[in-house]
Order: sequence, then C-alpha cells, then structure tokens
Amino acid sequence: MATIAIPSLMRKLTDGADQVIVEGTTLREVVNNLEAVHPGFKDRLCDGDRIRPSIAVYIDGVMTREGMHQPVGETANIHFVPAVSGGLSS
Repeated sequence: MATIAIPSLMRKLTDGADQVIVEGTTLREVVNNLEAVHPGFKDRLCDGDRIRPSIAVYIDGVMTREGMHQPVGETANIHFVPAVSGGLSS
C-alpha cells in the first residue's frame, strides 16, 4: 500500500493526520481510494480526470509527468505538492 504525505493545507480532510496509507497500482487508483476514505481530496487534487496543473506529484522522490496513468509501487511514498506563489519581484 502507498503512503501518502498530506500537505498541511489538506490535513483538515484527514482529521489532522500528516500521512495516510491507501491501496492502488496507479495514481488514479490511489486518488480514488484516497477520496473514498477521505472525501474532498479528489476535488482538491484534480481538475476533472487530471491532476491539477498547480499540483506536483512526487512518487518515491521523483516528480511524475504521467499523471493519473503513473504506476505506483506497493510501498510507494507519494507527495502531492501544491504550487507556491506570491512574493514581490524586485
């Protein structure tokens, strides 16, 4: 089962847990199973049937660009990293 690191801004969906474990052999299955256990995640992570462009996905420390088709290993560590914006330019 994959271990999902929960970004601080999404922890209210997991009752404060900083990681959860879900099954899935593809990123799509992981997201759907995460949604089944913690409703609201899919809306935060996806735009329709795709990962939002503002979310980077790292599986075992490597950023994936395959989107929902990305294979996920049995002991994968997955991080959904929201884009950071703001600040002032000089």
